[in-house]
Amino acid sequence: MTYTDVQHRIWSNALSNYLRTAVGIVVGLVTFRLLYQSLPKEAFGFWSLLWSVFGYGILLDFGFGFAAQKRVAELSVSKDWTQLSQVLSTILFFYLGVALLLAGVVTLGSHQLIQLFDVSPVNHDEFRIAMIVFFAAIGLAFPLGIFPEILRGQQRISLANNIITIAMLLRLGVIAWAVYSGWSFLNIMITALFFALMPDLICAAFALKKMPEVRLRPRFFSRNVMRETMAFSLFAYISTATNIVLGKTDQLVLGATLSISAVALYQAGAKVAEVFAQFTKQLQDTLSPAAAHLHASGDYASVRDLLRRGTRWSALIATPLYVFCAFELEQLLHLLTGDTHIEQETILVAQVLLFWFYTTTLTHSVSKRIYMMTGHERRLMWLGIGEAVANLALSIMLVLIFRSVVSVAIGSLIPTLFFGWFKLWPWMARDIGIHPMRLLRETLLAPVLCSLPAVLILGIAPHFLPLQGGLLLSTFLPGGLAATVTVWALWQAALKSEERSAIRGRFFKSKPTEPLASEEPSYVAAAP
Repeated sequence: MTYTDVQHRIWSNALSNYLRTAVGIVVGLVTFRLLYQSLPKEAFGFWSLLWSVFGYGILLDFGFGFAAQKRVAELSVSKDWTQLSQVLSTILFFYLGVALLLAGVVTLGSHQLIQLFDVSPVNHDEFRIAMIVFFAAIGLAFPLGIFPEILRGQQRISLANNIITIAMLLRLGVIAWAVYSGWSFLNIMITALFFALMPDLICAAFALKKMPEVRLRPRFFSRNVMRETMAFSLFAYISTATNIVLGKTDQLVLGATLSISAVALYQAGAKVAEVFAQFTKQLQDTLSPAAAHLHASGDYASVRDLLRRGTRWSALIATPLYVFCAFELEQLLHLLTGDTHIEQETILVAQVLLFWFYTTTLTHSVSKRIYMMTGHERRLMWLGIGEAVANLALSIMLVLIFRSVVSVAIGSLIPTLFFGWFKLWPWMARDIGIHPMRLLRETLLAPVLCSLPAVLILGIAPHFLPLQGGLLLSTFLPGGLAATVTVWALWQAALKSEERSAIRGRFFKSKPTEPLASEEPSYVAAAP
């Protein structure tokens, strides 16, 4: 597979990421509203509690999912199917052991856990069975989850996304029918779990069909392979855990030092930033298997080029969206929360967290994904630990001094700025072979300049479209105008003619003359 093929797959995979994310957001909101209105309050609360646990299940991944993706990308290049059979069989049957252990522990302690949740006696038996089924499904999600990772390692992310997207739509339809037909809480839970696991089984069929030489057998389980795989997966696991610390500890700090109401205020401010993060990380998620493939092929120049172009396109996507969210933040908070009055501290928290995610997109998102797949996982781990420790310590110190919610958000922002711009950014520039300031010009100058008209439009719009004239009108009319002007400016000033031809070719099915990203954007002056 050539570098041009890799680039084309990156973009098709990224587009499918955006489609899956958009469908997921819509399905999630509709399902939430549907179940909130139809289930009894205790049942809905128990449903929400169980599914919130699902997100923390990543802590039981031990980094093997990421390792599977990396090894598939690497060993597919050398076509070492025997080694790949050993690696995947070892991970799969290790996960099966974890699944059996998890299901057994929850089953044996189910009565005590239900009592801990203070479930009413009338729901005790049904909720206990639902909890056992739920954790058994979480256990199965680990071995089955290896198959979407195999597709990602094969750079067939769009296929995995399409399967997941269809399953989400089917799940919404079936759950809507179940609610309409008056199904029990347990049956609705089993239905939701079925559609959560079904995509993994379908991915298994497609993944293994692409590699007929690979066999998944218990006899291929190898302790030596386990040790070798853990040498990488341990670093990936610690990096994942530090990301959870960075993203989740603010709420714990606020709950321990201020109050639960402070957590609610923080969460309201974080909503816009979380949606922003969802829409700006989809391209970067496709870079990991591409980097592993190119690194395994010995094409180090292409890895460096991928690092350079990925950073540039991340800035082109994130900067205009950041400008829109920053200027329309209060209106977006009204739309997302439904509150008629937004506290000033909530707005400040939202602005800080929005900028936090924006600077993370520029400095962390591309570099960490590529470096994790190209032999730098140890250094990334130590940088991640340093940032997580600084984040936690500074957040606690500032909240104890200032006793405000926004101080915790600032405590998260400062370490990200330091490690991003003074550690990761110079590292990227050095690997690419240019000065950090030149990398800044290449990546950030064009989107910033092209976003200036949007700043002007969004800045003066409130004087002509007051909030009383309608929330949607005051938010999306100027936003639509600003987006149109910004897209036109980016098209004309930030992209070269061959890039525009490549984009036209992708959407109109004509063959592009060059890959989507050019060697340098037109606005960059020659190197001194």
